[in-house]
Amino acid sequence: MNATALLNAELDELTDGAEFTTRGRTITEGDLTSFSALTGDWHPQHCDAEWAAHSRFEGRVAHGMLVLSYAVGLMPFDPERVVALRGLESATFKRPVAIGDTIRVKCRVESTRPLDDETALMTLALRVVNQNARAVALARVQAVCRQSADPPGHPEANGASTARAQPAPDRATEGGVASWVDDVSSLYGGEAFL
Repeated sequence: MNATALLNAELDELTDGAEFTTRGRTITEGDLTSFSALTGDWHPQHCDAEWAAHSRFEGRVAHGMLVLSYAVGLMPFDPERVVALRGLESATFKRPVAIGDTIRVKCRVESTRPLDDETALMTLALRVVNQNARAVALARVQAVCRQSADPPGHPEANGASTARAQPAPDRATEGGVASWVDDVSSLYGGEAFL
């Protein structure tokens, strides 16, 4: 399965065990510096070449969270299909990623289950690998996905025609704006996550 097929297919076509591999991304010195500046993580393993040269890794390596962030960025999350990332769990960093290494993600659909009439929760197992096909990180991501690739209100959503599209029911509002808690509860099928 190619990387975009995951989100181009209807959810009921995505069987557990479906797999794909993303494009690659090479880690640069600028990536480490930018990530350090954005996060405030200036550990010498990432930003001090002299210090890192004498470490067990014999040089600077990417932050684990940078690798994980790039892995999620490599995933083909189509905004018309993926509503939100709901969870990230069991992240394990297996090997260091050096400047010049290229990472890609091997992804497997672990499960999908409906949350409501419009959305489902998809659990994806991520295996981030380097240019030598060796695992550098493992994680599970949960994504809330629309059951149809068409966004809500789109004439073709769930096979509905324009004539049959129904407006959303009125909700209680605060100051003329729908309650965020109500939106979240509806979006996540009423499951508490806050």
